[in-house]
Amino acid sequence: MPDGTPPASRPVGKVLGTQDATPLDFWVAIDEENYLQLDDAIAVRTNVPGRGALRISGVVDMVRARHEGARFDSDVFLADQGLLPVATARAAHVVSTRFEPELYVPPRPGDTVVRVAGVDRDEALYFDTMEQRLVGGIARDGEPIYIDLSFIDGRRGAHVNIAGVSGVATKTTYASFLLYGLFHSDVLGPERANTKALIFNVKGEDLMFLDKENARLPVEERDEYTRLGLPVGAFESVGLWAPVKRGNDVAVPDTGSRQTGITAYFWTVLDVCREGLLRFMFAEEGDERSQIADLVVRVEAQLQRYAEPVRDFPASVRLPDQLDNPVVVHSFEELCELIRAHLEDDTSQWRGPIAAGTVQAFLRRLEAARFHVGHLIRGRDAADIEHHRVDWRSSQVSVIDIHNLHDRAKRFVVGVVVKKLFEAKERSGQARPLVFLVLDELNKYAPREGWSPIKEVLLDIAERGRSLGVILIGAQQTASEVERRVVANSAIRVVGRLDPAEAERAEYGFLSAPARQRAAILKPGSMLLQQPQIPVPLQIRFPFPAWATRPNEVAEESQGDPFERFDR
Repeated sequence: MPDGTPPASRPVGKVLGTQDATPLDFWVAIDEENYLQLDDAIAVRTNVPGRGALRISGVVDMVRARHEGARFDSDVFLADQGLLPVATARAAHVVSTRFEPELYVPPRPGDTVVRVAGVDRDEALYFDTMEQRLVGGIARDGEPIYIDLSFIDGRRGAHVNIAGVSGVATKTTYASFLLYGLFHSDVLGPERANTKALIFNVKGEDLMFLDKENARLPVEERDEYTRLGLPVGAFESVGLWAPVKRGNDVAVPDTGSRQTGITAYFWTVLDVCREGLLRFMFAEEGDERSQIADLVVRVEAQLQRYAEPVRDFPASVRLPDQLDNPVVVHSFEELCELIRAHLEDDTSQWRGPIAAGTVQAFLRRLEAARFHVGHLIRGRDAADIEHHRVDWRSSQVSVIDIHNLHDRAKRFVVGVVVKKLFEAKERSGQARPLVFLVLDELNKYAPREGWSPIKEVLLDIAERGRSLGVILIGAQQTASEVERRVVANSAIRVVGRLDPAEAERAEYGFLSAPARQRAAILKPGSMLLQQPQIPVPLQIRFPFPAWATRPNEVAEESQGDPFERFDR
């Protein structure tokens, strides 16, 4: 390579003449002193008769090497011994990304190809057209990869979907990295102060230490954050919520190793009756558009119609019994018994024309809900109710821990919180401020088959959340098991390590054949990022979390006061 040549215009080869060159893709012969690797951004200038110079930018998606002059597989040994005159030819396949000016003609064989950097790289990957650029990760060439914020915040598109094998794809960690970039850079501008995020901690305790700096962050990883223009540290404003511990009169959070700075959450009997929360106790996988679902709606309607608050007990409720006598219900167990009494009465309007078998199926599920969800519903013993309501507005990032709950209780918490969030945004009628909703195991809450109240809310967010400023960052192991419209409405698609059979599903149609092969061998921390402006997915990696993800990563000085929870 000539000395002094600017990196942005360093030649690496010529457009190949033995393969067809089309406007959409072409091959590059790589010269002896250079190389091209997957995801390299290149550019070629060609002359168009009557129109002048045309600059075509592209991305390498395949590289090959072979002997020219050999006919048989065994010829490689003869060539190695110097007995057969052959030449080694290396070539790279390029997918076109941009034409300046927009003339869709192919480059000419022999045109010089350059590996681009700096402003030329920004042009090839459309970074120069992004008014607000969110750091998406680090490319294979060590340079930052950006995401156009307008395809996340609802102006031109919305929502992010992340797929990959559990434990290897690091889906939740990457979602946290995106939030860190949003809240600790200038990409949001003045809106950053009012923008919120709500994260469900569904596995382990990884997300319960977002407010603690990672004491084990390697020095070289700190340099990566500096290169990306991000500070090194923990999330600045975090609210931690955990379910109330079962069997305690005092509302104590049911936590693991994290013991401080956490608020217990619960709902009241009055909330269940007034706000129609009963349906989320029946949000099982399967088809909820059944007679059981009809009965749930009937019971909810009766609860909302007759429920009256009790002056001296703000968490309790007054309801009529099966004899229409007003009774005060002080606990979820008492509410379940009152519902049972109404439904076992053949003449009750609560039951209506529902068959006896359906009533018994409903009551069995209600009994299961009482056992698994009942401790999250408080009545007479509820104190300081407002303090224990999940308030996603109180902190910039709110983490709701559900990992210790039974599956039925998880569905209840997710359904209720998401429903109240979406209803609050609907009442405001404003797309700003933005609220980012991070939910792992999306296939559990919005499955491809069947229907449930949670799926209905999530589908509403996927289709209308853009206009209301509710942005879903969803993650799952297999996108093929998630409701198609939830995935299809995601403008940004991210893929970690994939099972080869899963990679062949239609949901990954945005991946080229080479990209599907790469997805099967990605290491933890590496992802394939697809965004609307770039026609090929790019492999990225992201730095090790600067925030703690487990107790042994928390610095001793940031452990906090062990008596803090008793001072709240």
